[in-house]
Amino acid sequence: MDDFLIYLRLGFDHITDPSGYDHILFVIALCAVYTARQWKQVLILVTAFTIGHSITLALATLQLIQYKTALIELLIPITILITAVTNFFFQESGSRKSSKVREPNRPWRYGLALTFGLIHGMGFSNYLRSLLGREADIVKPLLAFNIGLEIGQLVIVSLILGLAYLIIDVLRTNRLRWTLVVSGIVAGMALSLIINNEYLSELVK
Repeated sequence: MDDFLIYLRLGFDHITDPSGYDHILFVIALCAVYTARQWKQVLILVTAFTIGHSITLALATLQLIQYKTALIELLIPITILITAVTNFFFQESGSRKSSKVREPNRPWRYGLALTFGLIHGMGFSNYLRSLLGREADIVKPLLAFNIGLEIGQLVIVSLILGLAYLIIDVLRTNRLRWTLVVSGIVAGMALSLIINNEYLSELVK
């Protein structure tokens, strides 16, 4: 198999791997307040996240920036928790049975996705650098890995929006309840990751 396809598959498998679910949780938190009918807003949001993690993935893989891996592993669940908590401030409009949510223009949300993407990109680079070893040409693997990440990310987004459509539009579940339940679960899992983080444990000793 061509090296490009190998690294593309590795990128896809990395972000969709259930055992490394922190990145999946972040994407879920990003999309929890949207429905399939708002795919354009989701596309902008995910693009902002993509730009962020693409920048630091490239810089870190090329060793143009240095950072503590343990610190990044702590910051990633913190970004998940913050994103999930911001979802609690989206308010439902109309009747309790309405599937609509009042969504004022929130450009800061895209900035949040971009900023947190920078942190997640450094997390992605840890895995990629371990794969590359001493390989001389890393540009092609870097590109392939990043494309694989994006394909996997789009699959996750599609599944989330598809499930939201089923729960909200087909089963007629209150949309605000859906947002709060999903965000609450994600926040709880992120908090657990933070509490059990080894770097944090060392800091509090």
